[in-house]
Amino acid sequence: MMKNRVLLAIGMAGLVQFSCQRQPTGVATPAAAAASQTTGGSAGVGKDALTLEQVYQGIEFNMPRVQETSFPAYKVSITQFGAVGDGITKNTQAFEKAIAEVAAKGGGTVVIPRGLWYTGPIVLKSNINLHAEAGSMVIFSRDFEDYPLIKTSFEGLNTYRCQSPISGNNLENVAITGSGTFDGNGDAWRPVKKSKMTDAQWKNLTKTGVLSEDGKTWYPSEKSKKGDGKDNFNVPNFKTKEEFEAVKDYLRPVLLSLVNCNRVLLDGPTFQNSPAWNLHPLMCQNVILRNLNVRNPWYSQNGDGLDLESCKNSLVYNNTFDVGDDAICFKSGKDKDGRDRGIPTENAIVKNNVVYHGHGGFVVGSEMSGGVKNIHVSNCTFMGTDIGLRFKSTRGRGGVVENIWISNIDMINIPTQAISFNLFYGGNSPVLEEDQKASTEARVEKQVPVTEETPSFKNIWMRDITVSGADEAVALQGLPEMNLQNVSIENAFLKAKKGITAVDATGITLKNVKVLTDKGPALTIYNSKNVNVQGLTYKDSQEPAVKVLGPLTQNVKLQNKDFKNSATQISQGKDLKKAAVSVQ
Repeated sequence: MMKNRVLLAIGMAGLVQFSCQRQPTGVATPAAAAASQTTGGSAGVGKDALTLEQVYQGIEFNMPRVQETSFPAYKVSITQFGAVGDGITKNTQAFEKAIAEVAAKGGGTVVIPRGLWYTGPIVLKSNINLHAEAGSMVIFSRDFEDYPLIKTSFEGLNTYRCQSPISGNNLENVAITGSGTFDGNGDAWRPVKKSKMTDAQWKNLTKTGVLSEDGKTWYPSEKSKKGDGKDNFNVPNFKTKEEFEAVKDYLRPVLLSLVNCNRVLLDGPTFQNSPAWNLHPLMCQNVILRNLNVRNPWYSQNGDGLDLESCKNSLVYNNTFDVGDDAICFKSGKDKDGRDRGIPTENAIVKNNVVYHGHGGFVVGSEMSGGVKNIHVSNCTFMGTDIGLRFKSTRGRGGVVENIWISNIDMINIPTQAISFNLFYGGNSPVLEEDQKASTEARVEKQVPVTEETPSFKNIWMRDITVSGADEAVALQGLPEMNLQNVSIENAFLKAKKGITAVDATGITLKNVKVLTDKGPALTIYNSKNVNVQGLTYKDSQEPAVKVLGPLTQNVKLQNKDFKNSATQISQGKDLKKAAVSVQ
């Protein structure tokens, strides 16, 4: 008992340390709550928060209105079922009884009042609105035994994983609302590298758990350490449940897992410190995510904010993200498991979101084997995300990503590419730590046969993009056998160290794009076809401003008026075919 209390105290100290990290500005405030029209009430993101009607304005494709949740007036508090808000008493049964009571009455609201509510997993039911009042904090247990292994999907693969702190399967009409906080106690689960911590932090951490053989990585348990083999990256390639049980503590759950649910609302709370991904709606329909504050430590492995996977008819608006991996990410399964599922993510609107730290601001992939289509993204701000707009896949995935409209995006201080299409994605973080090595895939110029395993990205329109500081403005990289197709960038201001590159791309349009680079050309084209550039501006002294290379390049159209001296400002490689470039 004393050992458990010591571990709990260490965990609470970690929560306090995490909560003292920088907070995003303009997030949920009590004043905004009155202005937001929600089911059950929530906090907003300030006076400029969009209304539901505004979210549907200006959408480029036909999309049905998302069916909204509604709940009977019946309401109970978890305190009616013995819950104690002292941050120490485990309230798992109180949550279970309160949810069962409301479900038995035909639905309604389960209220979490102000307090610190320590608990094991919460399992939702249909017609339940779990409402976290202001000042409430739900803290999930550090006891791994509370989270049994279940069959699920993680990173797009069918596998076993520990049960999520919050979960729901095959539900109808379910919500989590209010301005409280749900904390996944992720630091109890995650391995930690010594290089991530100060000496004092490391000394305190290593009072529990076990160390790697070289003493440079801390694990919470022997099972966790055993699972972290080089062949077990995130989803072990095991055949039996017994094999997974042997490394159970390594199989970190997502904080919120909703599978096969219809009419889902997340409105108002903070979701933070998840063991793995934060929010994971999987194969759901009619999903509304708004007014959320989604947070993870910057060092959290697989610490994604939102992974919307194989979902149909979704709204994501008025949210803030500050996470350890991709922030707003759309997926649809990985490789054969994803293709067999065959459910795309489609009909989604993403508006008025702010992303602070993250590997990507808005991301598609790399698990997109079921396809992603009909997506609108607008009025978002990315501040310091490793990549801004990120599209990634690789050979073996299959799937089609198409019909994506992106507009009014502002980015600042982007360490790598502001806009990135990478069909050679290898799974690495775009920004490597000092003790990491890039095992990047070498470019293979040789074409391979096009099969169901070949990913395809096409028909993507971007306009009104502002980038104030990036390492690279735009990287468009398709596959030799399946070019990136029909990507348009219009009305963009791109300030970066390096300019735009297009490799293995077809049907690229750049219109009224200003590229201010520290070095190199504003635009480099390699083995790409049907490229149309109008209104390109850049530094006056830049020579060359455009480089065109590659024996497969053809039909590149440039405008003579964009150059003072096209002969010197346009560099053409010796391997180009005759008339591959025309200046009109």
